[in-house]
Amino acid sequence: MNDKEMLIDLEMIFTGTQIAYFAVCPTKLWLFSHYICQEKNSELVEIGRLLQQAHYASDVKEILIDYKISIDLIRKKGMLILHEIKKSRKLECAHKLQMSYYLYYLRNVKGIEGVIGVINYPTQRKIVKVELTLDKEVEILEILNKIKRVISSPYPPLPTYKKYCRKCAYFEFCFGDN
Repeated sequence: MNDKEMLIDLEMIFTGTQIAYFAVCPTKLWLFSHYICQEKNSELVEIGRLLQQAHYASDVKEILIDYKISIDLIRKKGMLILHEIKKSRKLECAHKLQMSYYLYYLRNVKGIEGVIGVINYPTQRKIVKVELTLDKEVEILEILNKIKRVISSPYPPLPTYKKYCRKCAYFEFCFGDN
């Protein structure tokens, strides 16, 4: 264990899904973090898996690191490049944050430097490159603190309706028959 690893607060290590859910909806983050999981029954999640298989069948290797981060694909071409495959750019901000967290995790928890992240949107034929800057690291630390506060609460935050809520696996839980 190196000096940097000893400085990491283990209570501040979350999954990539938790990071993305924080950006999307604190209620969803709280529910997921308290093992109220709706995603396994979601048709949209299944469509994402099928899309990944259709476009990257020979390349995709889901890699799970420390049971915390799950990367769709890793390639080495003189450097380590992480790939995440997403079906739509609608939640691109959350995708970038999740990838930034992966890069942060690899640098600060695993001691791996010089990693680049790439988000692939195969249906739109777009690729977004993500690098971990000092500003992004500071943002990640702030978000980790906010996530800790959200999930340590005894009750979920009240849901706030957003335009993408109807497609969320937690919609019925949050809004019932609305």
